[in-house]
Amino acid sequence: MSVAAQQPPQDAAVLELLHRYRFERPVHVTRPTMPSREDYQRSLARLWETGWLTNDGEFHQELGAGLARYLGVEHVSLCCNGTVALLIALHAFRITSGEVITTPFTFPATIHALYWNRIRPVFCDIDEKTFNLDPQRIEALIGPDTRAILPVHVFGHPCDVEAIQAIADKHGLHVIYDAAHAMGVRYGDASVLEHGDCSILSFHATKLFSTIEGGAIVSRSEVQRKRIDYLKNFGIEDEETVIGPGINGKMNEFQAAFGLLQLEMIEQEITRRRRLTEIYREGLRAVPGLRIQEDMPGVRHNYAYFPVLVDPERYGRSRDELHALLRQFNVHSRKYFHPLCSHYPFYSALPSAGRENLPVAERVAERVLCLPLYGTLGEDAVEGICAILAGLRSKPGEARA
Repeated sequence: MSVAAQQPPQDAAVLELLHRYRFERPVHVTRPTMPSREDYQRSLARLWETGWLTNDGEFHQELGAGLARYLGVEHVSLCCNGTVALLIALHAFRITSGEVITTPFTFPATIHALYWNRIRPVFCDIDEKTFNLDPQRIEALIGPDTRAILPVHVFGHPCDVEAIQAIADKHGLHVIYDAAHAMGVRYGDASVLEHGDCSILSFHATKLFSTIEGGAIVSRSEVQRKRIDYLKNFGIEDEETVIGPGINGKMNEFQAAFGLLQLEMIEQEITRRRRLTEIYREGLRAVPGLRIQEDMPGVRHNYAYFPVLVDPERYGRSRDELHALLRQFNVHSRKYFHPLCSHYPFYSALPSAGRENLPVAERVAERVLCLPLYGTLGEDAVEGICAILAGLRSKPGEARA
């Protein structure tokens, strides 16, 4: 099929909008806010002086301590990426068999980490408002092989941590949070990362806070942290002692140096994203057929993403049609998270993966669209995207090509 044949039909209104609002350069769903090249070069000069490139170097130690202070937590273990961090966390709590209850509405890495640890995922439906695991549906899925619950703070919105913990305590289950989106999020008076047995962060280049690639495990005790640190370093305790079969999951000094500079910028980044989020909300709240997420009471958000749900009946266009049209305006939105992980061929045969078991997740995945959001995005660009979305709405009964 040709590219032209894949484009949605254009009526006069669309052509007029293209003339007025099409961006000259691509506006991607995210873009890293970089520290200055000069600052990073100064950091790298230290590496050339010391020759210490990995294995718990100065930058690694400084970043771990700095993150603990910023997040308000005690025990931070840095890793080479968030996926490896999740693999290690599962091993740290000896979850290497049986079943783990989790969400289908997440990035593939969440579920793949279970598969790699020989764990069978059990998919649970989500809450339509937060897109997080629905606690009311968890207990019915608990069986004799259930070892843990693996919720995700989707788009940085906290899960119902009290309800999930109550279920876990009742049934003697571990709770490991995939907090890849939740850097800097506070729930009440404390970091959201303080809930569960541990929380996993991702510092990928697409995230709010980046170490280029990277991740971390926030644990609850010094004993847990030491076990995690052994596991991420081949199980090595000292020069002559290996206490268990670990892997190489360490963060190197180049990543840590980048992260230290990013840490100096994170509050400014969150402030900028909050302002852009406000502009999106002001511009889209009154557009019929587009549902936006509002701030949650008692939560300090990080504004990592800006998702909308597209109601095809009220908006007059499907999510997929809108996604394709936005590309013509040079706006690169993303369908996070479509398809559901339960649709992947290697998980779709699981009993819990049936569409009838996940009605809310199925509906959200068919309607969700994440719009561009990052600190260096201009306010005028966000206003333009709002104008495009408002203008593209096809009113009921309106003639369309």
